[in-house]
Amino acid sequence: MNLGKQDEVQSMNEVTASPLGLSTSQAARALGVSLGTIRRWSDMGYLDSYRTPGGQRRFSRDQITQFVSSLEQTSESHDRARQAS
Repeated sequence: MNLGKQDEVQSMNEVTASPLGLSTSQAARALGVSLGTIRRWSDMGYLDSYRTPGGQRRFSRDQITQFVSSLEQTSESHDRARQAS
């Protein structure tokens, strides 16, 4: 990912909030990744989303924040494991 957690949260705050949540393109912009990456993460179950009645994926800010936190925790665990070996 290209953005740190604080940058990601600031980026999400700049995105116009819809009652339906963030669109795929808004989530991609907030996370600094491509649309394809967002779709793939959603299809694989890494990033939770829901569908509007029209079939569009939507992501809540909380879902995005939880996803980023889980990535940071995984990264920190890997760093500690490398340092211990």
